[in-house]
Amino acid sequence: MITTKHDYEIALKMLEVVFDAPVGSPESEEANALAILIDAFENEYYPVNPDRVEATRIKMEER
Repeated sequence: MITTKHDYEIALKMLEVVFDAPVGSPESEEANALAILIDAFENEYYPVNPDRVEATRIKMEER
């Protein structure tokens, strides 16, 4: 579980190390677990404003 910014930063560094691991390897499984934990932390502490996402989508469609 990632509960602090320090834990989050460590998890990001760990993910960098195992990110390109071959599928099915223990490192790949570690990358998947870290990604889930990082995503949960980011969703709780750094939520994306839905209005900004919608505005970005509209701008992209206009182009």
